[in-house]
Amino acid sequence: MTDTTPTNTTYRLLQFVSRQPIQISRFIARGLAGLVNLFRISKTSATIRLNLQIALAELTSEQHEQIIQHAIRNELTSYFEFFSIWGASNKKNIDRIHSITGKELLQDALKAPEGLVLIVPHFGTWEIMNAYIAQFTQMTILYKPVKNESANQFVRAARSREQAHLVPTDESGVRQIFKALKQGGTTVILPDHTPNVGGEMIPYFGVPLATSNLSAKLIQKTKAKALFLYAIRNEDHGFDMHIEAIDERIYQGNANDGTAVILETIEDLIRRHPEHYHWSYKRFKANPDLNDLYNLNTKEALKRVAEVRAKASHSETEIV
Repeated sequence: MTDTTPTNTTYRLLQFVSRQPIQISRFIARGLAGLVNLFRISKTSATIRLNLQIALAELTSEQHEQIIQHAIRNELTSYFEFFSIWGASNKKNIDRIHSITGKELLQDALKAPEGLVLIVPHFGTWEIMNAYIAQFTQMTILYKPVKNESANQFVRAARSREQAHLVPTDESGVRQIFKALKQGGTTVILPDHTPNVGGEMIPYFGVPLATSNLSAKLIQKTKAKALFLYAIRNEDHGFDMHIEAIDERIYQGNANDGTAVILETIEDLIRRHPEHYHWSYKRFKANPDLNDLYNLNTKEALKRVAEVRAKASHSETEIV
């Protein structure tokens, strides 16, 4: 059988980085974050600042600036940690999880015959949790290939080794997930990014944004159990994993109503730990009236968002 593993510079570099101790990855990331924060050599801080002003308008500008400093460092650190996680064995990654809050919720959910949907936001270092979950169940996960083929093979191999069945982000992949859940399997969905095509306009921090309602559809149609997961790094070179229940309202109403419950849960987590959310994503342009939001000056951008919020609030009032 021919070995198709790539041997080019990109692949070798990824392997080298992934084999470094996680302490080294964190040290490098924090150094880079320090440079970004000090010299403002990236537009990331401007994006994060605007996102914070939209989502957490109740905070002061001083609080926003503090969160920006920590958010840049935490997000960069997470990306470097991903490589260390992908390059480590399952056992090593499990050992890196120093505490698990809500373990009994997972154990109970795994006993249910309806299957399990794990809701995981772009928060903290989510990749560390795969190794732990894979001890108990096989996961069927949507996977969008990385554009660089060498990087794609590296990431795909790392994610699929933990009993994970990777399926394409299209209708065939969704069908495979439905089938897996009906057989009592598990899937993981990251629901807080803008879908490539379409999406339902669902409020996120009061702003209607194009959003995938796939998670809620899966949960409502299969009656699968639903849990909310996230992991935060600690100062002992490891992570603390959190498993939380999702409000039972997720099973009520239609898929958009269920998705609103998921977004409310994410909003609550963000308000508790805003410095660990990945704020650099330009989420708030996912509205026809805001598609150029991040090209506007701050005053005009916030004015536009306020108008969209007011319009949405007025529409809700009329419906009621």
